[in-house]
Amino acid sequence: MAPWPMRRRMLSIGAAALVTAFAVSACGGSTGGGTKGGVPLVNAERLTTCTHLQYEPFEFNQGAKIVGFDIDIIDLVARKLGVKQDVIDIDFAAIKSGAVLNSGRCDVAAAGMTINDERSRNLEFSVPYFDATQALLAKKGSGLTSLGDVKAKHLKLGAQASTTGLQYVKGKGFDPIEFADSPKELLGMETGQADVVVQDLPVALTWLNKPEIRAKYEVIANLDTGEQYGIGMKKGNTALSKVVNEVIETAKADGTYTAIYKKWFGTEPSPAASS
Repeated sequence: MAPWPMRRRMLSIGAAALVTAFAVSACGGSTGGGTKGGVPLVNAERLTTCTHLQYEPFEFNQGAKIVGFDIDIIDLVARKLGVKQDVIDIDFAAIKSGAVLNSGRCDVAAAGMTINDERSRNLEFSVPYFDATQALLAKKGSGLTSLGDVKAKHLKLGAQASTTGLQYVKGKGFDPIEFADSPKELLGMETGQADVVVQDLPVALTWLNKPEIRAKYEVIANLDTGEQYGIGMKKGNTALSKVVNEVIETAKADGTYTAIYKKWFGTEPSPAASS
């Protein structure tokens, strides 16, 4: 055993190390926060994006890369700031609550996230960048055309957890089976856990681009819920919010937004969405 003076020195060093470790942890593991163009960033050389995979075509893995519509939009923001984008995959509940932004884990949240009052209390939203609707999917030839048909026939309805689609059908009196992400939701329908699922229309159409899915399933109804997606930021981060809004508005005005939209959805956005 070391003599008492030596032990006391060792304890002091250990306590200092513990304080240092706690400080790093409290900063969300940042490799060096700072500012870029007057905008505070978790990492001064990166724009850190929190998202929730897999959510094709908005954000998903393509080989070793994370790609998608949202990723391309945030790349425009990163270029405006003169940095690269880093993407972190994280639970959607932690994103919509604002927890990952308030804790300094990321600068922006881009996850096909609908702007609503509840979420707006927890985080700062950009101007809308995407007009969204919900869709119902079922087996071909089911004869179903509405949520009313699903209820009348006592069918099993599935929805993705923590989403506005889930909230919408709950508001219509359903108690749906919840799936952690969109691939699990699709698998749930394929394996008979759910007869019908509700999902954002662009995601549903991406599923149907796959011949093996298109051969068995179809959109039976569109649910025009009037939703719009926004980029999330820490509440009160007006400097970053200003840049994100300027980038979105400029991209819509100069045709960049239309090009990105066509890349991922195969069609041009509606005039209202691109203005």
